[in-house]
Amino acid sequence: MRANTTSRDVEPRWPALVALLAIAGLYAVLPSSLLVSGPRWMLMVVVVTLLIPTAISHRIGHHSLNQILGYVLNSVVTAAMIVSLALLLTAVTAHTITPSQLLRSAATLWISNILVFASWYWRLDAGGPHERAQTVGHTDGAFLFPQMTMDPEAKRAAGEHEWEPNFIDYLFLAFNTSTAFSPTDVPVLSRWAKVLMMIQALISLLVIALLAGRSVNIL
Repeated sequence: MRANTTSRDVEPRWPALVALLAIAGLYAVLPSSLLVSGPRWMLMVVVVTLLIPTAISHRIGHHSLNQILGYVLNSVVTAAMIVSLALLLTAVTAHTITPSQLLRSAATLWISNILVFASWYWRLDAGGPHERAQTVGHTDGAFLFPQMTMDPEAKRAAGEHEWEPNFIDYLFLAFNTSTAFSPTDVPVLSRWAKVLMMIQALISLLVIALLAGRSVNIL
């Protein structure tokens, strides 16, 4: 159980912000046929517009608003990625996309898939970054990180007694899910996390096995 202590909230937030900006940047380089109607930089404008109040709410300590805005941000980039993937599948079926565009688009969506789900894991696990910062050390959550299974004495000896996951840990988890189509060194404990990981693995499988494989055969 997490104690009601004074928030330390020392985890840096900038990696998560950079990830969201990267997703918007990757979206902007997709072929125009794979974009939702509007300028290709529209997603970047929306992300930046939402990031500003998100960062401000975190600075002033309005954590509930920060969490809501974080959900909205993640939902926006997730929707954009899924729509682009659907359009890419349609383009492959209709043979309206060139092999080189198909390869670039598949790579772009594969990277976006990693960043999108890393953002969700980071935002949702154990109540989010603010809730995780309420106690010293990470002992409860949707994922069983290796540091959580260490003996307390061994953790203190290794200087890991205050270890908590940050965005890089969730990025590593998302990368492994997209490459191995399953978790590797981090078992999944909660049902919502299992559902998200299945969705991520399915998207990665579609991009790698179907789209990229088909484009190589065409070349």
